[in-house]
Amino acid sequence: MQDPREFLKHLYGVAVKRAQPAHTLGAFMPEPPSKAGARTVVVGAGKAAGAMAQSFEQLWLERYPDAPMSGMVVTRYGHTPPTPVGLSGKIKIVEAAHPVPDAAGLAAAEEILQSVQGLTQDDLVVCLISGGGSSLLTLPCEDLSFPEKQAINQALLMSGANIGEMNCVRKHLSRIKGGRLAAACGAARMVTLAISDVPGDDVSVIASGPTVVDETTCADALAILSKYAISLSANLDKALRAGALETPKVLGLQASSPAQIHLIATPQQSLEAAADAARALGVTAYILSDEIEGESREVAKVHAAVAISTQRGRSSFKAPCVILSGGETTVTVRQTKQQVAEGQAKGKGGRAGEFCLGLAQALNGAAGIYALAADTDGIDGVEDNAGAFVMPDTLERASQQGLGVSDHLARNDSYRFFAGLNDLHMTGPTHTNVNDFRAIYVTG
Repeated sequence: MQDPREFLKHLYGVAVKRAQPAHTLGAFMPEPPSKAGARTVVVGAGKAAGAMAQSFEQLWLERYPDAPMSGMVVTRYGHTPPTPVGLSGKIKIVEAAHPVPDAAGLAAAEEILQSVQGLTQDDLVVCLISGGGSSLLTLPCEDLSFPEKQAINQALLMSGANIGEMNCVRKHLSRIKGGRLAAACGAARMVTLAISDVPGDDVSVIASGPTVVDETTCADALAILSKYAISLSANLDKALRAGALETPKVLGLQASSPAQIHLIATPQQSLEAAADAARALGVTAYILSDEIEGESREVAKVHAAVAISTQRGRSSFKAPCVILSGGETTVTVRQTKQQVAEGQAKGKGGRAGEFCLGLAQALNGAAGIYALAADTDGIDGVEDNAGAFVMPDTLERASQQGLGVSDHLARNDSYRFFAGLNDLHMTGPTHTNVNDFRAIYVTG
């Protein structure tokens, strides 16, 4: 039998490596403009934007050393990789806050939008997009103050809304998302290179689709805000109801050639790479899906049922095996401000940790079942861990230390639970993002 913890860490590492821009971007490099004096402008946002910018610049210098190019991208604080030898920083990399936007992200979005003004059909715009771009590329619409924008974003994050719902709202409250960046580029040729972090790889959802036609409406955004009881100012509510904040439904200004969009890395590709790595070590691998959504703790119950039925020989999956899945689960924050004010410790943790809490509870110490759930960007929520491990003795060790699964679930406090067991998976920023990675090793 493989050492369970090291085996699971290995599969995670393989999945992350498959999604690195340095390994994937080369096949999608556009050719520079043919007309003398034409411009190539590179813009972008996301947790992988720094790595994407560096890889793009390196490839550009190798292939087109005489072609001018400049630009700017914005990534999360601490997510800029070390600068490779030989790069001169033609693409400026700035850092800002995620998941709640800050003034640095606001300034970056303003500068990016300004950089694509006045372009012609002879020019080229390359947009480097990855998960996290929605918060990092923030430019509030009219009638929306920046503090209100931050408050709405925070409320969405705590509501349990899925990524499609959150980004529908974000697109309608923005001057740059939902196709508006592409519209600002005028007639310039546009190429979007994206790393998918969303179920179904919908490019209009990745980073709220700044270069993609948006099919959602102001009415959809209002319905989502109503569903999760998120309040708006009177002016903003009126603007949405009047359709004044509608996103572009047609992007036909790129005259020289149709806009191109390429997915350079996807969750499914990373799961397949992990499955191949498991098989290379003699372990059968099954992929449930790369599009799993829902409350983390509820998704965990389903995974536990699959693992236990596999272990008992009641599944089409045959143990020993590893069961892989991806997607983007959600966490509804249940602890109220009043409870925190009354002295209850505020919970710490993200959706991967909450999945692991739910899984440990549902497995109830089942022998021979091990798991790792982690975010492929290396950050689970806003903490410093990527995720956590679940072992057959997780509940036993927790009981010995006075750590209750139910108590920690009640306050969304997965980080402290697994930190107390030394079962956090710590990687630091990975400089890519293909969303959730889950691996359950059933040894038989």
